[in-house]
Formats: sequence, C-alpha cells, structure tokens
Amino acid sequence: MTGHPAVSRHVARLDQSPKTLQITDLSHDGRGVAHWPEGHAQAGKAVFVTGALPGETVSVQQTARSKHFDEARTLDVLTASPDRVQPRCPHFGVCAGCVLQHLAEGRQIDAKQRVLLDNLQRIGHVTPASVLPPLRGDSWGYRRKGRLSVRRVEKKDKTLVGFRELDPRFVADLRECHTVVPQLGFKLDVLGALVDGLDGRRDIPQIEFIAGDAATVLVFRHLQPLSEVDKSKLAAFGSEHGFAISLQPGGIDSVHPLSGEPPALAFGLPQWDIELNFRPLDFIQVNAKLNEAMISRALELLDVQPGERVLDLFCGLGNFTLPLARVAGEGAVVGVEGDAGLVARARANAEHNGMTNVQFHAADLAQDLAGQAWLKQGFDKLLLDPARAGAIEVLKQLPLKGLKRIVYVSCHPGSLARDAGYLVNEAGWHLREAGVMDMFPHTAHVESIAVFDPPARR
Repeated sequence: MTGHPAVSRHVARLDQSPKTLQITDLSHDGRGVAHWPEGHAQAGKAVFVTGALPGETVSVQQTARSKHFDEARTLDVLTASPDRVQPRCPHFGVCAGCVLQHLAEGRQIDAKQRVLLDNLQRIGHVTPASVLPPLRGDSWGYRRKGRLSVRRVEKKDKTLVGFRELDPRFVADLRECHTVVPQLGFKLDVLGALVDGLDGRRDIPQIEFIAGDAATVLVFRHLQPLSEVDKSKLAAFGSEHGFAISLQPGGIDSVHPLSGEPPALAFGLPQWDIELNFRPLDFIQVNAKLNEAMISRALELLDVQPGERVLDLFCGLGNFTLPLARVAGEGAVVGVEGDAGLVARARANAEHNGMTNVQFHAADLAQDLAGQAWLKQGFDKLLLDPARAGAIEVLKQLPLKGLKRIVYVSCHPGSLARDAGYLVNEAGWHLREAGVMDMFPHTAHVESIAVFDPPARR
C-alpha cells in the first residue's frame, strides 16, 4: 500500500463510472482513505484515493483492485477540506515527486507526526513519554540532491527529463520543479531540449544532480560512449547555465568530470565552523536548512558532557560526527560507516577542519562486528542515522549497558518503530521523546528523531 502502481491488468473489468466517497483519513503515502459505502458490491472495503484529503467528499474513478483494498483517483472535489490549498506546481497530480502540495504546509507536518506515532505504537508497541515539536526548514527550492529520469518518447517526438509520474512506468513531462534548487528546478525544459539534441539521447537513462554551496553538478549516466559533438554540447550547456558536468559510463567509480579537474563540492555548517567536502554521487542530506536544524537538535538531545566518548554509526561524510567532535571538547568521537569511500572523505573532512579528537572506521554494520576493535573501546553516548532498513542488526550487537543515552535519526518510521520496540521491550530502554523533521516538504517522506534513556533512568 505504499506506491501508485501501474494501471491494473483488470482495469477493463472495473466499474469506472464516477462514485462518491467520504474521505476519513490520510494514508502514509499521502492518499485519502475512504471505504465503499453501503449498497456498493464491496461495501466497507478500504479505498485509497489519490488527490483527496480527510473531511472531503469527492467524486472518484476506481483505478485498481486488490484483495484487501482498492485504489481510485479524484475526479472532482465536491466538498473541500479547509486544509486544501492550491498547489504551486503546474505538474501536481501527474508527477510523483510531490504528493502533498494540495495540503497546507502546517497540516503536512501534522500528518507526518501521526504517521510516526502510529508506526511506533502499531509496529514497535511503544509510545514516547513526550512528543518533540516538529522541525521545519525550507519548503520550496530545497532539494539539493536527486535523480532525474530520462526517456525518449517517439510519440511526442521529445525527450522527457523529470521525476516519475504517479504511474511509475512513465516519466513526467516537466517544465519546472518548485522543490528542486532554483538554479536547476526552473531549467528542466532546457535540460530536456539539450538531451533531445544529442546523438546519444537514447543512451542516457538518468541525470543525477547535487548542489554544494558554490557549485551544482549534473552527472549524465550514459550506456554508450558519447560522441565528441555531444560532449561539446554538454560543455556549452554547462558553461551557459552554470553547471559542472560529469559523466558516468559505468558504476559509481566511473564518474568523472567532462573536462578538467573534478568540481569543488562543499557545504558549510557555520554554527560549528565546519565545511564538508563531498563528491557528486555521495550521500548528503537533501534539505540544507533542515539539516542544520536537525544536527543542532541531535546534539542538544544527546547532551554530550566534557570527557564523554561518543559513537556515531552510519556516519557518512561526518555530517553529525564533526559537529559532535566540536562540542565534545576533550572527549573522543568515533564514526563508523559501511562505505569505505565515504569513510576516506570523512577522515579528509576531519583533517580539513583541524579536528584531532575524531576517528573514522569502515565496517558493514549489518554483519558480525565481533572482531571490530572500535566496538570494544567503550562509549557514553550513541547517535545513529541508518538507511531505510534501520539498525536492528547493529543494535543487537552493541554493549548497550554502558551507554547513557541513544539518539536515533530515522528516514523510515517503520524501521525506527521496529528498532524502538527492540530497545524498549527487549533491552529495557525508555523512549523519552520522539518527533518529526520535514526534510522533504510536500512529499510523504517522514524523517524523525527519537531519544532513548537507559533502564536505570526512570
């Protein structure tokens, strides 16, 4: 129930005549929730309705059917929610990049908080003692990293560059995007025209973008070698519009600048006098303003005291590790990450920022860690920021008894809930606080943070 699947093969047998539904809730993926009314052949069955909001009466057309729920799209809003707003983007309703632009921003974060608390209770069987106030950053023009799909559509005699449609088989025909950084978001049409004019336009499946404080890089993935003419066109486009152009003929390690030296990519964290250098395909937090607020909150909640040792798991480039090292003073901070390349750049970032009280180690945190020397050093505080899969494997291996506090940053409320359930119901810890952070405004993505205290602290 998490996506917008392609049109069902059974659509021809669906009754697609308009039906009226009362929307009672919002699903975790941003769709309205209703139930077929009495008199319908499937009375009482849940229906997930694209484009509808709680409290609304809508006319819908059914688009798919499954055993446990049906799907539909909004044809007309008969009674609108007071929380409904006019979407800013002209592509809303087709592009899957944002699914909540029709919901007032304040209500978006409220909905995400409900998703978090519901997941914690339903999956983890835990409830935080208190709920943190939501964190919000920039809500427009914030997306500084992403992947654009590219597809040549012969029927349109056009090459499309954009995000996927709600039906993920198709690439949305975008002219502009209001959530992508403005230097790119309002040039998607000219980017599409550029690709359409290349000899290798059918050999480019995607373009990744990433923006630092002073440079924006476009990485063109290409399945066949590009001609010199195409390379010249890419270079001219980059020069005209202010993009550094890189090419990716193979895997991640194949990325290289179109010409000259690699672009200088970096972002600052001025509150801690830190600058982080990174490469075009490295992971960085998408929303710069929210990232700074998130780091500040994590450090506040972790409350590192002089001389304490801190472990930062899934540390990446050192986004949390280096600010932690700034506030730790004489204490020591250890960052661990599975990607050896990121670890190398994290070490370089520590040196770049003149930090000597921080160490970085490469380790697959989903595997057996018994032989890892860093695990035996002993720590006072733990911060972790795992990928969507969560951190259950490493949590079960950590010597939790010596820890005074755990701060868990999550990009998936389901895996956080599962891990919180382990910490609380099996390891005896206490979920003191939890709350949401709007890393991806106008989308259904839920970023959250939780604080755990050890069993002795009641």
